[in-house]
Amino acid sequence: MTLGRIIAFAMLTLSTASFTQAQDDDRGAVYTMTNSVENDILVFQRSADGTLSRVGTVRTGGAGTGDNFGSNGALALTEDGRWLFAVNAGSNSISLFERRGNSLRLADTVASGGVTPVSIAVSGSRVYVLNDGAPANVTGFFFDDDRGSLHPIENSTRPLSAASPGAPEIGFDRTGSLLVVTEKATNLIDVFQIGDDGTPTSPNFQNSIGKTPFGFAFDLRNNLLVTEAFGGAPNASATSSYEVDGGGNLETISGSVATHQSAACWIVITRNGRFAYASDTGNGIITGYRIGQHGLLSLLDASGNSASTGGANSKPVDLALTRDSRFLYGINVGTGTLLGWRVQADGQLVFIQTTEAIPVSATGLVAQ
Repeated sequence: MTLGRIIAFAMLTLSTASFTQAQDDDRGAVYTMTNSVENDILVFQRSADGTLSRVGTVRTGGAGTGDNFGSNGALALTEDGRWLFAVNAGSNSISLFERRGNSLRLADTVASGGVTPVSIAVSGSRVYVLNDGAPANVTGFFFDDDRGSLHPIENSTRPLSAASPGAPEIGFDRTGSLLVVTEKATNLIDVFQIGDDGTPTSPNFQNSIGKTPFGFAFDLRNNLLVTEAFGGAPNASATSSYEVDGGGNLETISGSVATHQSAACWIVITRNGRFAYASDTGNGIITGYRIGQHGLLSLLDASGNSASTGGANSKPVDLALTRDSRFLYGINVGTGTLLGWRVQADGQLVFIQTTEAIPVSATGLVAQ
């Protein structure tokens, strides 16, 4: 073998060790996490028509729990899509990956600042993680995108309302100045103001309009939409919208607009701010909403059934929209599948594909 071929082979081996086998094009990608004892990210390449093909698996450097732990935001992407964050709920850590096309390189793994991290939020150089294990807290990190590293923000850890409030999600508002956490067991929505130094105020605990607040998202006007699972009671789920002022105070816009379905938990909003989709885990339905100019909610379909995920046994959980919101994807932990739909101009969903052999422990979903 010539010297040139030896060098070329060495470079190829190094590249293969650092990145997945996905082709380095940026047509699109979808990522989920196995949440297995040896936690992995599953990488799917997205074609122009929205169909997916699995192209790689990357270790997180941490451990999962072996079972879907019912949170929203176990994976998160930076706004530019270059960096991916993941929680390792079984080893109390978070991992950072650099994304090149559809390939991933593990850049950093750090302690989460608490027990059982379940959700992660990113806004600019600030990253906050929700630790749901007793005592539950939020903890902040500065993100260095030049070096690909995370550094704890001093004095950033804050407790929630109780040691075990069953908190499923953490997220920033669109300005990055407010941090929100939902608490299922206490029916509270916690809002923290974030200071210039990156540290949060004490939480402003506010009552959810409906019971069991779970997933949430902010629309283009920075109104907060929150799903309400109502303890999984049959056909009792709903979604509420709130106006949020600069101090983090919530004022109801649309209170508990019924899905007519069961256990609405995860929610996403299209990029144009016109539509929202919630997954009803209890009976295998996706519910679509129209979002009015002032955050008013109305059902896309009177029955609340905008798409089926395969019946009650399918148990849909995480949802993700592509950056342009042309495609919606969802995980079914009951059947171990990943489903895709095309989002029409009127908000209706057209089924594309079922991808099989997704671990039933899978947690977290993001799309690019």
